Amino acid sequence: MAVLDPVGRRRGADAVEWPTLALLAATYGLWALGTTMVYSLSPILGIAVTALAITQFCSLQHEALHGHPFRSAWLNEALVFPALFPTVPYGRFRATHLAHHHDPSLTDPYDDPESNYLDPRVWAGLAPWKQALFSANNTLLGRMLIGPILGTALWLRGEARLIRSGQRAVWRDWGLHLGGLALVALWLIAAPMGWIGYGFAVYAAAAVLKIRTFLEHRAHEAARARTVIIEDRGPLALLFLNNNLHVVHHMHPQVPWYRLPSVYAASRDHYLRRNEGYAYDSYAQIFARYFLRAKDPVPHPLMPLGPEPAAPEPAAPDPAAPYAMRRNTGAVPELSKNGTP
Repeated sequence: MAVLDPVGRRRGADAVEWPTLALLAATYGLWALGTTMVYSLSPILGIAVTALAITQFCSLQHEALHGHPFRSAWLNEALVFPALFPTVPYGRFRATHLAHHHDPSLTDPYDDPESNYLDPRVWAGLAPWKQALFSANNTLLGRMLIGPILGTALWLRGEARLIRSGQRAVWRDWGLHLGGLALVALWLIAAPMGWIGYGFAVYAAAAVLKIRTFLEHRAHEAARARTVIIEDRGPLALLFLNNNLHVVHHMHPQVPWYRLPSVYAASRDHYLRRNEGYAYDSYAQIFARYFLRAKDPVPHPLMPLGPEPAAPEPAAPDPAAPYAMRRNTGAVPELSKNGTP
């Protein structure tokens, strides 16, 4: 039996997280059933089942890049090698997400790859129709309906630029991803669902994942207060592997998903003090408040709107107030978070 430290992390070189392995096996099984037997009985039900499996798979990829269920990174990567989510290579997801875990940069449009904010100077220079599009994307309904298209387009545009610039790590990750896509393609050649049905399933999975990322972080002067707690214990919490307890995950990224609730329960008041009460009771509450209404503005509220200062950027800006230090590149940041799981 694996030995655990006080916040539920593994100790011992042979520790294996069996709940994660079991859930991964069940997810692959559900995906296989959704694309074959269930789709043959009902295409709509098959797409829904497959979308749930893809959503769960993306959450399990998130576990893998944080070192679960094995200590071996290559073994974890092998477990999630099939490209069930076709537009985001696992290696690119890992690189951008681990960069996102630098908490002093959370929500920064340039330094946080998963930020949903824009530099106010960039926002002011957008055409009205682009501002309308981003504003619609800032409601929960918009995020679910147009977010998968908008995010994927921006994500792939950014990846294409990196590939053209010759970045070897990006080339490598996309090359490996093509191997994972080949496995999915071989399956779908024989499966009743085919690529058209699978495209609908991927879109639906991306829409569900947008619920998780919609308000995970907020603009706040204090980095510790930027990350949310959603005290939901329903089906979405399982699909998201308890990442609704997001501040706990950011503080303890090596804790496996099935131990996050007990870690949170043991020190609930501490976590709520730390994030200054940025919390919701459930996803139902979030739907009721923000389904048709934006929670945040698109332009980052803590970044300057005026001209960039002439002084050079300091090498080590104050983490408590990093936004005034950012350079205005004159381009819309590559909202990669809208394309990634």
